[in-house]
Amino acid sequence: MLLQVCDLIPAFEGGGGTGATGRAVAGGRSRHPFGAVCYPRNLSKPAVSVPLPPPRWATPVLLALAALFLVGLFSTEFADTDAWWHLATGRFIASAHRLPDPDPFAFTSATAPPAYPGEDSVRHFNLTHEWLAQLVWYGIQLAGGFAGLVLWKALLLAATCALAGWVAGCRRGSLLWGVAAAMAAASLAIEFAHDRPSILSYFFTALWIAIFDGRLRLWLLPPLALVWANCHGGFFLGWVVAGAYAAEAFVRRAPDARRLVAWSAAAVLASALNPNGYFAVAALLRYRRSALQSSLIEWSRPSLWGSPYAFDLLLYGSAAVLVLGWRKVRLADWILFAAFAGAALMAFRNEMLVGVVAPVLIATYFPKKFNPPSRFQRLAIFAAMALVAAGLVAGCAQGRFFQLRAAEWRFPAGAATFLSQSGIRAPLFNTYEDGGYLIWRGERVFIDGRALSEAVFQDYRLILGTPPGDRRRAETLRRYGIGAILVNGFEYNSGALYPLLLDLAQSSTGDWKLVYDDPAAVVFVRDVPAGVRVLDSGRVFSHLEDECRMHVEREPGLSLCARTLGDLYLRSGDRERARQWLGYYLDHPDGDDPDARRAFLQLLGR
Repeated sequence: MLLQVCDLIPAFEGGGGTGATGRAVAGGRSRHPFGAVCYPRNLSKPAVSVPLPPPRWATPVLLALAALFLVGLFSTEFADTDAWWHLATGRFIASAHRLPDPDPFAFTSATAPPAYPGEDSVRHFNLTHEWLAQLVWYGIQLAGGFAGLVLWKALLLAATCALAGWVAGCRRGSLLWGVAAAMAAASLAIEFAHDRPSILSYFFTALWIAIFDGRLRLWLLPPLALVWANCHGGFFLGWVVAGAYAAEAFVRRAPDARRLVAWSAAAVLASALNPNGYFAVAALLRYRRSALQSSLIEWSRPSLWGSPYAFDLLLYGSAAVLVLGWRKVRLADWILFAAFAGAALMAFRNEMLVGVVAPVLIATYFPKKFNPPSRFQRLAIFAAMALVAAGLVAGCAQGRFFQLRAAEWRFPAGAATFLSQSGIRAPLFNTYEDGGYLIWRGERVFIDGRALSEAVFQDYRLILGTPPGDRRRAETLRRYGIGAILVNGFEYNSGALYPLLLDLAQSSTGDWKLVYDDPAAVVFVRDVPAGVRVLDSGRVFSHLEDECRMHVEREPGLSLCARTLGDLYLRSGDRERARQWLGYYLDHPDGDDPDARRAFLQLLGR
């Protein structure tokens, strides 16, 4: 059935002659007797309205908001425990004009016997493989202070997420998918917002994927490989990316396969120009056999069965789309997923590799039938702008974005000042987490985050962790000639209390004197310098309370120290203080803890 749809256009605009009936055919149109020009329309095919495209300014505004959101998200305090010794190493290289080998910072590592064959080579690698990044970090600190370092970290991580989003958006042909992929990468990258050179390996991995996926300026690969290899030992990840795309090119007999392989080979050769050559791969294998490295959280295996978080969702989501769309999955994508997922399942520190590749895979292979209809594209763009803007405003209002400062409250700033002003120069025992900061403050340390000696680490654990009264502690301290002890009280991820402090507080020999106390650290010495006041060692218990309270107030999620104090007082028979600290813990719980709640109710007499 046909119906004449009339546009109210004057009759003289239609053209053509008129007949006795008042109609004239002109180019498929008929003139209506009342002067309208009519077009035949089939009722079975109704007119389709053309969706109004978003305004031109929408795209740059959305991209700018997303970039600002990412930079703000990653602008967290300069607070990483290892960041300080990276800065100190950059300062040393700049002033001494040489690499820091032998170790200039710890008085134990140079004389420690090797715990296994080849430990000396691993030590040299740990001291030298990040020299260029350390020099850059120190230069930024000189030029822009800690605010500059925070922004540098934020820009690197934001660029990593943006590169993942760019590849995803290009593959999907959608700006919204690209922004969504960048935000998905950011949801995991925030777990790795550390001020250390390892984030450069995430950035370079994303950059190499972008270069290979878009065949963009392959000649950049060799110089990038050279820089990467002198910034971090993870440069061999570039080999994985190059191998994945080269294998795919040869299987598909792509016309640029030889060019791809040539530039990849040049990049691999260029990456050998660093202080350790290709030893990074061997060092990684030796890390896996190291008792020291295996005790560190970053080398532990991720949890896959607890509360789901970004890593789980990205891993499972990318695996699902690959399996469901396996017929059209590219070989390079299979290789990258297998390599990076396997690495992430072996060590927590590798999870961000999934954060780089999974958003790209999900965007590429997520079924097209779930795309929003084109008529909603304009609305979706505005909705995305509103969501990103709201997140940016909320982050700034809560004080979580643009924290352009150093979190020195975490570290023994006051104790380090006390040591320098009081003239205490005896060999110093310190906790692992404070070693980097003390190096930055010019102290020679017992141990720090560089993990240089297995033998020293075992002695460190003995000194710090054996029960009070154990003779091995005193013997080990004497063997190293320790004359001063600067320690904090807790390991905050687990809430564990360091028994060394209890031993110092309860020591009946009087060998150690408390000379400094603040919420961050205490200082004990054997021989008290002239002019230094000796404090009551019983203050250690009030110090533990002050230290725990300071951390919980600033980081409520790390509250297990309060539970530890409650247990400590409960075992010692101090029911009132046990009730106080268990109640404080339950006000800031680390998840559901029925045992703590039951003990607290018993203390209340219920």
